[in-house]
Amino acid sequence: MASRHIFVSVGATANEEQEAFVRAVEDRLRSEGLVPQTVGRNTFSSDAPLKKIVELLDGCQGAVVIALERSFFQSGVEKRGGPHEAQLVDVKLPTPWNHIEAAMAYSRRLPLMVLVETGLKSEGLLERGYDWFVQWVRPVSSALTTNEFNGVLADWKSKVEAYHATAVGGGDHSLARSPADLTVRELIDGLRPAQLWSMLAGLAALAAGAFVLGAKLVGAG
Repeated sequence: MASRHIFVSVGATANEEQEAFVRAVEDRLRSEGLVPQTVGRNTFSSDAPLKKIVELLDGCQGAVVIALERSFFQSGVEKRGGPHEAQLVDVKLPTPWNHIEAAMAYSRRLPLMVLVETGLKSEGLLERGYDWFVQWVRPVSSALTTNEFNGVLADWKSKVEAYHATAVGGGDHSLARSPADLTVRELIDGLRPAQLWSMLAGLAALAAGAFVLGAKLVGAG
């Protein structure tokens, strides 16, 4: 059986533990005859990153999202100034590209397998209860040997094969269009409102945290 190309959404790793986990996922995919494809990791281009992401997604039969801690905020406030204001403590957020690339893969109806580091804020496309199963895992290789992971992997791989068979047979992948050909509205139409708002809230929180950190650094200078 020919290898299937799999788009892997993962940010630059921050430490040895994260790097070892990502490599373990890549090795597991390869052992299943699946070829991981990630911009800036095993695929490079002189074009803008988004353009290369589009190109890779168009040539893949499935997608894996590996959401690992990118940003950490000891404290913060959610919905500040409103009746539902809430204090946030020890918030961990992944790279926003996990949300962006997951949305792009979903718009193409690519089978999605989502791995989220335990402790990350559950929101956006990394929440359970939508059209894909989210596995919360510790970023260690042993997490890839559990019965749950093996079962989800087998089911997801069967969907990858079905997607490939449909594509080869000329089946209808009407959503498999390049974002360059879509309006913003069309791109997000595949997302439920709760997913969209959660994703936007996560991006806003990340930007706010970066602003506060920058302000502190300037004040200390």
